[in-house]
Amino acid sequence: MTVRPVVDDAERRRRLIRRHHLDTRERAVALTDVVDDLVGLHATTPSTVYLSAWARVPGFRPEAMDIALYEDRTLVKQLAMRRTLFVFGHTVLAEAIGAVGPRVTASERTNMLRDLRRSPDFDDPEGWIDAARAAVAEDLADGAARTSTGLRRRNPALDGHVIYAADKSWGGRISMGPRVLNMMSAAGEIVRGPNSATWTLSRPSWALMELWLGHPLPAVSVADGHRALIRRWLRAFGPGTEADIVWWLGSTKRAVRAALEDLDAVEVDLDGGAVGYLLPDDLPTGADAALPPHAHLLPELDPTTMGWKERGFYLGPHAERVFDRNGNGGQTAWWDGRIVGGWRQHKDDGHIEVHTFEKLPAVATRALADRAEELGAWLGEARPIPGYPAPFMRG
Repeated sequence: MTVRPVVDDAERRRRLIRRHHLDTRERAVALTDVVDDLVGLHATTPSTVYLSAWARVPGFRPEAMDIALYEDRTLVKQLAMRRTLFVFGHTVLAEAIGAVGPRVTASERTNMLRDLRRSPDFDDPEGWIDAARAAVAEDLADGAARTSTGLRRRNPALDGHVIYAADKSWGGRISMGPRVLNMMSAAGEIVRGPNSATWTLSRPSWALMELWLGHPLPAVSVADGHRALIRRWLRAFGPGTEADIVWWLGSTKRAVRAALEDLDAVEVDLDGGAVGYLLPDDLPTGADAALPPHAHLLPELDPTTMGWKERGFYLGPHAERVFDRNGNGGQTAWWDGRIVGGWRQHKDDGHIEVHTFEKLPAVATRALADRAEELGAWLGEARPIPGYPAPFMRG
């Protein structure tokens, strides 16, 4: 009988701190390395990308992210896992498009067709989508980046809309042009280019992916993409369960199981009786030294908060105070690898207030207060608006 290695919760939290660049003793770390090591940064809320980087890169300023995204173009925003917007480096970008691009693209198209078929204004929904897609590609072929509004003005084929819930007070109209752009983005055809707003808001222009990057992305098959992304996830987030990986990737059990088998992933026992997986060269050795406790303030949808479906080892009993009903995690306060509270910024003077969910030692309270002061000073006059405020913030 083979005895599985054991990785307890304490070891999982130590790995989390080290591999997510949350060890405050770590000094020099490149922004692109942080993005790659975390298999991307969540970007649905514009400010999250910047706040996630601030939490990990000493001396980080918003301008560094803007340069990487819009000048050097070493980082790219991409609709990927779970139809969520991420920031990736080029290699992970190609892997994500290969692994989940076809699935997300098909989902976007199916949802559009459903709405178009309910409208009397579209005789040929399939043809409308194809015509709109071709119009965007042709318009952007000159290398310019254009806003969604600009594209619709230049291309009447994009300027369709559908009415929903016309008999309800909350009904309205949905413009279909932006949804075509999202579908093309998921497929890797176009990319979000320059942002005309500040770093706390998103008003992107769109460009053809190949022209924006300056080179074509390598083609990655669905199976190769799954293997590559799951290998990266295991390195950064492992050990985790099959359910964790299926949820994070937004894929199927069959695809995840095939990738785990191809990677020769090793089963390990986790606290609570669950079975997790690690890469064969990443098994626990017992030599990892304990870490001193660290205090962290992470933004909503931070990759560490959102890295697992089964979150008990770092979330404890606080799920209902951190996650909304759709599974979006809000702004969190961490101590020693666990979520112990949340934070909010006051609109008037910008100071950061920490809300703890449990009794903490005095050293933790002081460390979180110091981190809050640092964050308030870093934000200055900026007032990022949470897109997914944590439940604890109600009232």
